[in-house]
Formats: sequence, structure tokens, C-alpha cells
Amino acid sequence: MRMLDVIDRKRNGHQLCDQELAFFVQGVVEGTIPDYQISALLMAIYFQGMTDEEQASLTMKMLASGDQLDLSAISGVKVDKHSTGGVGDKTSLPLAAMVAALGIPVPMISGRGLGHTGGTLDKLEAIPGYRIDLSEAEFIDQVARDGLAIVGATGEVAPTDKKIYALRDVTDTVDSIPLIASSIMSKKIASGTDALVIDVKTGAGAFMKTLDDSRALAKALVTIGQQVGLDCKAIISDMNQPLGNKIGNALEIEETIDLLKGQGPADLLELVLTLGSYMAVMGGKATDSEQGRAKLLQTIEDGSALAKFKQLVIDQGGDARVIEDYTVMPQAKYKIAYQAKRSGVLAKLTADEIGKAAMVLGGGRQQAEDQLDYAVGIELHKKLGDPVETGEPILTIYSNQPEIQDALALLDDGIEISDQVEVPDLIHEVIE
Repeated sequence: MRMLDVIDRKRNGHQLCDQELAFFVQGVVEGTIPDYQISALLMAIYFQGMTDEEQASLTMKMLASGDQLDLSAISGVKVDKHSTGGVGDKTSLPLAAMVAALGIPVPMISGRGLGHTGGTLDKLEAIPGYRIDLSEAEFIDQVARDGLAIVGATGEVAPTDKKIYALRDVTDTVDSIPLIASSIMSKKIASGTDALVIDVKTGAGAFMKTLDDSRALAKALVTIGQQVGLDCKAIISDMNQPLGNKIGNALEIEETIDLLKGQGPADLLELVLTLGSYMAVMGGKATDSEQGRAKLLQTIEDGSALAKFKQLVIDQGGDARVIEDYTVMPQAKYKIAYQAKRSGVLAKLTADEIGKAAMVLGGGRQQAEDQLDYAVGIELHKKLGDPVETGEPILTIYSNQPEIQDALALLDDGIEISDQVEVPDLIHEVIE
């Protein structure tokens, strides 16, 4: 088999067979296919797309190229959640604790942030001592014992994806839905979970800006899951404005704990309940999503979800005093109010501009090797549709530098006050 023939077939719109996709993935892993030919196939896939069968086959070939977790020693239905990334999106943290408090094992393998989207692991590392690098045995033991662990990837998971992603980044094929879907699902299936709920973001602060593109990605992800025997659902949620009120690593841990104490923002709670209700059904602890929501709310009311989060922190070496004392985490030197320039209603609070502002303060990475400042970020006092008066604080900027002109310029671009606004729904669709 020649790579040139595989490229030619896909370029001309033909469906690639299992053998051709296996040849491609093996060549990527072994380094026998040059970058220019890998890039050529990626571009052909970008323009010609892939069938459901091709997407599933590529996913499984990428999965088989690396390590796979065996979670069979953990009893019960293991349920995980994945998000395509957003601003202020700390959903995994309270969600995992609440679902685990129902007695559903949650083996969560998460990632770091890059650009204006935050990473779950970065947020957790704002807690002094928290370890994200558990061994495979430690990870399995912890989930079996306490029902919850949140770690970085163990071993060499889907190594093909690393090479392909690097080339997608430099060939402008990042937003190819078949390539996105196979990348996400190869890693999630490798994690050994039995069921998966995917939060596909849509809007200004999301990877997919339009509802049509978000819907296409959600359907591709669910279809791959179904074809390989994984119980899978996707929720399309809005990311035109940040989720919750706090953006930044330590600040988002604060908001996580606030929510578990029953004091969290309404939009974050609603998304957690929506995702969690499906996880409760998948995990066999609820007969339908309404019962799942009620049971999840009970974990907040009886304190079991907060206790589960505290146990997670203890298990992974973190300072459990954080539950009652947020100052054990890094604190910013300066708190600077950003005030409304006119009266009206908040008509624009663009998630990606707010996220970029937090990033330039030091709360995110422009390059993978950048060091984070866990203390910095932004706290919102207003959301879309809220009335504001001239001079009233719309948000507070947490900074360790007194000069923040770059962040202020981004905020000026991302915030607008008008006389009226149509506020988008938080939950757009459920793809089953």
C-alpha cells in the first residue's frame, strides 16, 4: 500500500477502508510517513469529510496506537464528562463531586488550558499540594475506594493524536469535524469509561462559533461513541458569555466550593444539573433526568457533594483547608474595578475577549510552556441582560501588576452596554 494512493482516494471523495486507515495511523506512529503526506491527507479530509464509519475506524485505530486504561476492577458503571472548552468553565469540578456523591464512579482524565480556555488541571493545581500525576494504579485504587479522581493523562494515550494535532495546527485544518471528533473520542475511549457526557460549547468563546457547527460536532462525537459501544450523549451549551461569575484558576476553585455549599451562580448550577442528570441516568442512579436533577440537588443540601470534593483534595495531596479558607490559595495584590461607561443593560460580554483578558493578566497560556499566575483573573458582577448604571462596577480585575492596559483594551472590546438585548439560552440542544 502506498500513502500516495490513500491521499488520492480521499482527495477524490472515496471512503477509506479499515486497512487504509490502519496503514496511515501505523505510519504516523512509526514515522514512516513524512509530514508532508500526513498534511496532504489531513487537508483532503478537511475538504471531503468522512463518513460515520470512517470516523469510528480512525478513532479506534488512533486508540489502539497507545495505552488503554483497564477499569474493570472498579465496580459499577463508570461515567465521565468532557467539554470542548470555554471561559469560566469549571463545570467538571462540582459536577464530578456531585455525581460521585450519588455512588457513581467518576474516573476523570482532564487537560490543561491553552489560549483563552481554562484547563481543569490548572484550576486544581491552584490548591497547594494537589497532585495531578497519579500513577495508573493510584488512579484506579482511588476511584475504587472513593469514587472519584481527577488527573492528567497516564501513560502514552493516543500518541497518533499528538502528531496529527501538531500538523493540524500548522496546516489550518484544526476545525475539521472528523479530525476533532476522532481526537476527542480516541482519548476518552482509552480512559476506560463506560459512559460519557460531552458538553459541546457554542458561541463567541467556543471552538465552534455557530450552532450548526456545534451540532455537527456533537452528532459526530455521539455517533462515534455509539458505533464503538460507548454510551454517549452530548449537550450543546452557550459560550457567548463566560460561565459563572469567576474566571481564573484560584477564583474558579472558590466558585466550585461556593456552588457545593449552595451559593453558586445560577447558570453554572443549571449546566451542572443538566449534564449531571444524564450522568445519573447512565450510572443507574436515576430513572430519568428529572429524578437525576433532584438527587443531585440533594447532594448539595445534605453536604455529601462538598464532602466528596474535600476527599478528592485530600486523596491527591491538596490542602483541605481550602474548603473553608480560600486564602490558602495564591491571592492577587490588586483588585481593580471596571466601571460602566453609561447606563443601560449589558448587551455584550464576549467570552473570548474576557478570557483573553484573564490570559494576559497571567491566568492562561499563550504558549504551552508558559507559567501560570493562579491568583489572577476576573470576577463578573453583571451578566448579559442585567441593568447597569454609569460608574457601576461591571467586573473586578484581580492582578499582580498595577498596569493592566492590555487587559483593559480587551475588556473594552468585549463589553457593550445598550438599551436592550436578547439573552441566549444556556442549553441549546441535547444530542442522544
